[in-house]
Amino acid sequence: MGSGSSVCPRLAHNPGSHRTSSGSLVVTHPFHPLKGQRLNILFERKRPEGRLYVCEGGPLGTLGLPAGWTSLSEPAAERPLTIEVLVELAALVTALKRSMA
Repeated sequence: MGSGSSVCPRLAHNPGSHRTSSGSLVVTHPFHPLKGQRLNILFERKRPEGRLYVCEGGPLGTLGLPAGWTSLSEPAAERPLTIEVLVELAALVTALKRSMA
């Protein structure tokens, strides 16, 4: 790469990007090399698969992190996924199928 080139040119700031009100996030993905570290957010992008935060990654340079890999992800479900929850879901699906038949 030449001097002045971006580590991830696809993540360059453009009019479709915008600054966030929160200035930092914590990497929570269990296998990410920066797990547990707080990074400054440069800007965020809305993508079909969710938000992407572009951050200062220190020695890794500028990097993009999906919201699900950060402390800014959606909160966990109210109820844990148990066999009882799956049985309820199966009953609901069966009832919906019958009502459509």
